[in-house]
Amino acid sequence: MQAAVDWFQSRVNLFPDKQAAVDAETNVAWTYTELNDRAEFLAQYLLQNGVRKGDRVALLAPNHVSYFDFVFACMKIGSVFVPLNWRLSRNELDYVLKDCSPKLIGVSPVFQDKLKQNRTTCIAITDNNYLDGLHLSGSYSVEEVPTEGDPLAMIYTGGTTGKPKGAVLSHRSILWNAMNTIISWNLTNEDITLTCLPMFHTGGLNVLSLPLLLSGGKVVISSEFEAATAINDLLTYQCTIVLCVPTMYHMMIQTKAFQNASFPHMKVFLSGGAPCPHKIYNAFRAKGIPFKEGYGLTEAGPNNFYIDPFETKRKLGSVGKPMLFNDIKIVAGNGKEVSGNEVGELLIRGNHSFEYYWNKPEQTEQTLINGWVRTGDLARRDDEEYIYIVGRKKDMIITGGENVYPLEIEHWLESHVSVKEAAVLGFPDEKWGEIVVAFIVADVVISDHEWHEYCGRKLARYKIPKKFILLDELPKTHVGKINKAILKEKIT
Repeated sequence: MQAAVDWFQSRVNLFPDKQAAVDAETNVAWTYTELNDRAEFLAQYLLQNGVRKGDRVALLAPNHVSYFDFVFACMKIGSVFVPLNWRLSRNELDYVLKDCSPKLIGVSPVFQDKLKQNRTTCIAITDNNYLDGLHLSGSYSVEEVPTEGDPLAMIYTGGTTGKPKGAVLSHRSILWNAMNTIISWNLTNEDITLTCLPMFHTGGLNVLSLPLLLSGGKVVISSEFEAATAINDLLTYQCTIVLCVPTMYHMMIQTKAFQNASFPHMKVFLSGGAPCPHKIYNAFRAKGIPFKEGYGLTEAGPNNFYIDPFETKRKLGSVGKPMLFNDIKIVAGNGKEVSGNEVGELLIRGNHSFEYYWNKPEQTEQTLINGWVRTGDLARRDDEEYIYIVGRKKDMIITGGENVYPLEIEHWLESHVSVKEAAVLGFPDEKWGEIVVAFIVADVVISDHEWHEYCGRKLARYKIPKKFILLDELPKTHVGKINKAILKEKIT
């Protein structure tokens, strides 16, 4: 197996004095050389404390420069970076820590009480200068050079349908995702992004942060998301590209800051993590701002498609076409590819895909089939080869023998002027097998009769929800997706 490439060191050699990262709160910035020096120091400290190739090194912290310290230190010595979801409960975190058994943990004091008592060596992530409190007693060398197929990071999936699974990403996985993104999305060393999605999630780490550092660009790190603050940061740092989830965009477009801003440097706003409501597209289009939707998952990419932002009006809701260095296919239940515009499960293949689930061989075999990653998402392809994500396979509703895809109904409900959010689920029914139920967050109370009338303007009768349930807000997962598992508990 070929030795892994320390591509960050190579980038430092090319652009040593260029700014690589900035802390949005303190405005402290680091050049590529300074960021690499931090990683080299931490790598030595890890070796001094017995961390070797294959050992896990965890981090429990809000978005912070330490994420780059840890991932690049692990890259240099062959250890495995495990970013921990700080939104998990103590018991959930305890499960993850027992599963990955890290040799060392970096922890922010604000999350210290989330860790149950353990004997693992801890590094306190107090501020940007936390490395100054660490001391080296000598120099150490890597005993076994990592190869491209060795694990570099392990990111735990959401776990809404069971225990979280650690998706193992190799040096090859992360590098190929970054290279594919740079080439397919035309990223350059002039690009600047704001990372306000949590960096414990693949969206915060692998969609733009690492690809931009490979391209020689700049990453602005924000420790938490607040809509008006994010807009100000985008303008202050002259960002050219950013990724947010629909929930974040929903909050942004309602602010005066958004209404007054023109974003002169922005090439494109990216949406990911969940299907994006059409009203968000419309809010950006009304201001003449490029906006598009992407698709990915921890196990594949997470970047897989490209669409020109100017094509989104003609191809509303499409994620585009496959990027240069990954393949896709859409298959029926029998595993054969569907034809024409038929709906089937989306499968993805490429060097950017994950290697396996940690300690879970059975789930690995169910997800990785002959090199193809089964996404569990339903998709269709139009006559021009553009791909549309229809929804989760497990969320598809079969009512009276007809297939119903919740996303179509959700988009129509959210197009109503009074609706903020909507989620559609299927519930068991003796007569129909399943019935369609809609959960809605709206500004005003609207009767079931009015909802039926509104849905009837666009939807076939069998697609119209049998029940409409109004809520003050929809429950969300740790990464901002609507948590349909909790909604299922609200009705019997």
